[in-house]
Amino acid sequence: MEQTHTSQSGAAATTTPGAQRRVLVVEDDPTIVDAIAARLRAEGFLVQTAADGPAAVDTAEAWQPDLLILDIMLPGFDGLEVCRRVQAQRPVPVLMLTARDDETDMLVGLGVGADDYMTKPFSMRELAARVHVLLRRVERAAIAASTPRSGILRLGELEIDHAQRRVRVKSEDVHLTPTEFDLLVCLANTPRAVLSREQLLAEVWDWADASGTRTVDSHIKALRRKIGAERIRTVHGVGYALETPTP
Repeated sequence: MEQTHTSQSGAAATTTPGAQRRVLVVEDDPTIVDAIAARLRAEGFLVQTAADGPAAVDTAEAWQPDLLILDIMLPGFDGLEVCRRVQAQRPVPVLMLTARDDETDMLVGLGVGADDYMTKPFSMRELAARVHVLLRRVERAAIAASTPRSGILRLGELEIDHAQRRVRVKSEDVHLTPTEFDLLVCLANTPRAVLSREQLLAEVWDWADASGTRTVDSHIKALRRKIGAERIRTVHGVGYALETPTP
């Protein structure tokens, strides 16, 4: 496993604001893992790699990465099991990679704690951008936790506790990933108002373009499964709205 913080040419990478964060790349294709590692080191990250499920879990426990890039198809056991085991140790943002444009895989990945996903083939530029976005979200969540809003937002049987980042439906706790929580809060800030996919991408993912609209759709589906499909309304060709009880 490689820990040297250098670019592919051997020169030290330029440190960027908030860099020196640790990224564990779990991928069994040497060409892909080398390309990802080289790009992230050029962005100023410290990188380690693992090529199978057991090595990924062991490295995550020993090295304590700030973010995990995780392929679904791995020797040993798959990326979904890696995600479950790593998240059981401690919460860490996870960017899933899949060779199949299979929505079921994506939803299962989001369900076991992944925050985002990319389908192969992908550009290294976009991957690096998503890593930065995920880490910025973690930083924002830490700031919000230190200066929490007071009170609990109640929308019928749905309760959102900003201070504890907890959600309840009919007084029962619902486990949401950090991305799902941020998405729900974004919709709840303007209940019944329709937010476009582009607006949600900008607010939740910090994306300035519309290249990730399918990511929004998949996260909405995962969120509906957890809080109830009837609570999020689709406006075809536009976006989504959080439904609230009629006064």
